[in-house]
Order: sequence, then structure tokens, then C-alpha cells
Amino acid sequence: MISFHNVTKTFGSHVVLDEASFEISPNELVILNGISGAGKSTVVSLLIGAEKPNQGTVEVDSVVVNDMDNDMLQLYRRKVGVVYQDYKLLPAKTVFENVAFAMEVCEAPNELIQERVPEVLKKVGLLSFAEQFPEHLSGGERQRLAIARALVHNPRLLIADEPSGNLDEANVRSIIDLFKQLHSEGATLLITTHDPLVHQLMNGRILTLAKGKIE
Repeated sequence: MISFHNVTKTFGSHVVLDEASFEISPNELVILNGISGAGKSTVVSLLIGAEKPNQGTVEVDSVVVNDMDNDMLQLYRRKVGVVYQDYKLLPAKTVFENVAFAMEVCEAPNELIQERVPEVLKKVGLLSFAEQFPEHLSGGERQRLAIARALVHNPRLLIADEPSGNLDEANVRSIIDLFKQLHSEGATLLITTHDPLVHQLMNGRILTLAKGKIE
């Protein structure tokens, strides 16, 4: 269960969230809708503990994220997969190495890395690209690589922040099909977007963020 309780977040004098509240149940598929600049990415940052609210609480499974210390946050983030709009790939590492790195920083044993990375690359359709570098991938393939990296720890919660922002319609449809598969396998899924096509393709509950409030 994810719960935002009366969360206010400001940057200087700019109020991004104004006593915003919402809940997401386990294995639910939720779309967070809002225009560019509405604060969708701030919701994601609060949810992973990268930002703290000025007031209110962000809870996941009854644990307050904004009360976690650095050690607790590191453990918590392994249970959350985040797919960013700009992919955040490592250009000097291959497809395999990009995914492996997410396990290496958690000091996973090499034998587990060698077993797990091909599994997730196969799931997203990139196993044959394992030795390629990101610069040689299409936009859709880069997005799939970002998803593979987010999946490598078997997260219970998957967050996709504007996943269609850099993709054409064919790639959007392909990525959405992948998200639907992951949701059917038990993941709780939160997608932030202002893309009508994503709304059309995803059969999920829609929350709208406007003027700091969530409807």
C-alpha cells in the first residue's frame, strides 16, 4: 500500500504539492496524469526518498519513507524499480553491463548477476543486444533497457516517469504491452504521463495532479 497523507512540497516560493493525498493498493495499476510542470516527477522523487515533503507523510507498506535514514533508503529502493524519461543509461557500458551495474552496486555475487541479467534482458526482448552500447540502440530499445535495469531486483513497485516522452506511437504501444505484462505478473505499477495515447492503452485508475492537488 502506498499512501500520501496531506503532502506539501515547495521549492522556494513555488508550491508543487499542496496537502495532496492519495492511496495505491498492492498490484494496482495507476496513471498519474498532469500537464508538464504539474509536479508528477516530484511525486516520484518523494516516493523514492530523493526529496522530503515540507509537511505530511509518504508511506509504503505502513513505513514512512521521509523518516528513513540513508541505510534504510538504500534497502527500500531495491524494492522499487524506476524508469526515467531520459533513461539514465551509462554510455560507456554495454546493455548487459548497464543492467549488471544495478546489481553490482548492491554487492550481488557474480554468479547471481550472470544468471539474473540474461533473464531480464530476455523478458524485455534485448538478449540479442547484450554486447551493444546504448548509442547503437533505438529510442524504444533504450526504454526497454531502462525497464530491464528497473526489473533486475524483482521490485514489488514499478514506477515509469513519462515513459512515452521520447517515443513514436509504435514504440509507445510496444512499451505499454510490456508494462501490461509486468502488471499481470503481480507488479504494482505507477505511470506518470500527460500522453493521451497512454491513457487510451492502459486500463488503470487515473489520478490527476493540478494546482498542487490530486483528484
